[in-house]
Amino acid sequence: MSETSATSAASHPVPKPWIAAIHPYVPGKSTGTDGQALIKLSANENPLGTSPLARAARIGGGAYSGDGARDPARYPDPESHALRAALGALHGIDPARIVMGTGSDELLNLAAQAFAGPGDEVLYQRYGFSVYEIAARRCGADPVVAADRDFAADVDGLLACLSPRTRVVFLANPNNPTGSYLPRAELARLHAGLPADVLLVVDQAYAEYVEADADDGAMALALAAQNVLVTRTFSKIYGLAGERVGWATGAPALIDMLNRIRGPFNVTLTAQAAALAALDDQAFVAASRTHNCTERARFVAALTALGNHGLRPLPSEANFVLIEFSGALTAEAAYKGLMDHGFITRWLPGQGLPQCLRITIGTAAEMDRVAAVLSQMAATAP
Repeated sequence: MSETSATSAASHPVPKPWIAAIHPYVPGKSTGTDGQALIKLSANENPLGTSPLARAARIGGGAYSGDGARDPARYPDPESHALRAALGALHGIDPARIVMGTGSDELLNLAAQAFAGPGDEVLYQRYGFSVYEIAARRCGADPVVAADRDFAADVDGLLACLSPRTRVVFLANPNNPTGSYLPRAELARLHAGLPADVLLVVDQAYAEYVEADADDGAMALALAAQNVLVTRTFSKIYGLAGERVGWATGAPALIDMLNRIRGPFNVTLTAQAAALAALDDQAFVAASRTHNCTERARFVAALTALGNHGLRPLPSEANFVLIEFSGALTAEAAYKGLMDHGFITRWLPGQGLPQCLRITIGTAAEMDRVAAVLSQMAATAP
């Protein structure tokens, strides 16, 4: 019997095998196993919240909303003209080279969908962002995982995994969930080693947390090359995770392809207004970056002092720290113990990291308390 006949004879709709192979994305939890609300350090949200300008614009006030943003009966601007213009002005990019998305997740999926399909391969590093596998399988392509180098991207390992079937390479920089960062020279070397018909997608969701003098050069590559797409989000440092606003930039031909298949009204009225206002409050962005740098350094120092108990904080350029547990205190026990003390973090057995916890940088008081709890548990672990 042919595949078509077999499908027609089924008693229910049969999904494509590559869709059935997808493991759904698992977001960071906000409650304990008993449903109790906990201090959420599991989703890399901004502990300083959202810019007051963005909050005002979101509810229809201020100069950023416009008449349309006050009327939910009207469709939003499908091209996000004002928002793209503001992004272009801030980053020195022609707005025509910017496409907006429902968070950067939409754009990551669209990049794979536009340039890969059944029989093709999508390449990314081990311990890369879990959406990359979903994006690959969603379009019928085969995910290929390159070996890491101590939890970080290995350029030689990625290049060794290239094949004639490779169509897209994903790289998160800084990487989630490990926090690792590929410097400019290594990113340039990766790009130089790719064939011209392979798309390099640099996922910069956490880029605003990186100091300017450590820029990885991805934006410059996207401006100069025909096969580099850079994605960013308003969910992290801008504190607009609930509004789902992302954007991407690259060569006009790349942006044209993503515009063809994105949702026609994919960024809502309130999201456009809030993101536009957030861009105008760079003081909030700077304060968020400073807070993160200070508290991350203090937290890492506290964890480093626990090294003799088998806790190792991995180097991070993002707003979280991944901790490897190799002593008597396990990651699972630490996860459960922190829940008992009112904190929800991210234990990652589903991502091949059962020995690790990812902990978002919260307020100073929260980080002091988490460090104290970990210290106590490490000292008393059997």
